[in-house]
Amino acid sequence: QVQLVESGGGLVQAGGSLRLSCAASGSTFSIYLIVWHRQAPGKERELVAAINSGGSTNYADSVKGRFTISRDNAKNTVYLQMNSLKPEDTAVYYCNARSIRFPDSWGQGTQVTVSS
Repeated sequence: QVQLVESGGGLVQAGGSLRLSCAASGSTFSIYLIVWHRQAPGKERELVAAINSGGSTNYADSVKGRFTISRDNAKNTVYLQMNSLKPEDTAVYYCNARSIRFPDSWGQGTQVTVSS
């Protein structure tokens, strides 16, 4: 199995930055994709950014040019650097690991609040 723990959320003013971390443990060798999602109150969960085992990345149009997903293989950690934050980025952010062997894993979520 794969376990995920997110951290780095908080309260920030519009225009500010935050860096979220997603630390993986367990059978990390089996992970082929890590995805950051977010869910705002009253809205459906949406994909924010993804990175695969080859390092290829993908972003939602709403965050392109502002957010960067990256990984540190030595630390089994994926980061989401969020710059130029907007109030509409306010949400609970979750990381999700896709495994070739196990069911999808999800972290507990971390709250990001952007004040105007």
